[in-house]
Amino acid sequence: MPVKYLSPEWKEEVEARLKKELTPERMNYVTSSMSNIYLNCPDGKPRFMFFRYENGELKEFLVGEGEPPEAEFRITGDYATFAQISQGKLGSQLALMSGKLKLKGNMVKALKLASIADRLNKVLAKVDAEY
Repeated sequence: MPVKYLSPEWKEEVEARLKKELTPERMNYVTSSMSNIYLNCPDGKPRFMFFRYENGELKEFLVGEGEPPEAEFRITGDYATFAQISQGKLGSQLALMSGKLKLKGNMVKALKLASIADRLNKVLAKVDAEY
């Protein structure tokens, strides 16, 4: 049964899958944080999704309304764009290069971490969600 995208149930399932499927080795022992800021959400409220990794281990994963925690990378875009990425229909790098997403943070490091972001998005795409 599908869960609503960005709901507490969706967050729980995503967090469990991230911890199970993305081991520190698969995450290249990365230490970083990222906030995705969702604009133009269906209910009109701004939302965020926040990840914090230390040595490749997921330490914090938050989904909420309003302003996200401070992060090394801050990515802003429309709900529809993030929904396409989370479903595996649009690559995050293409969304950035085409201007659908805006990135604040070290671009050189962001490019080095692109493959890790792709791994995260592949896990998100496995969750049966209603968008």
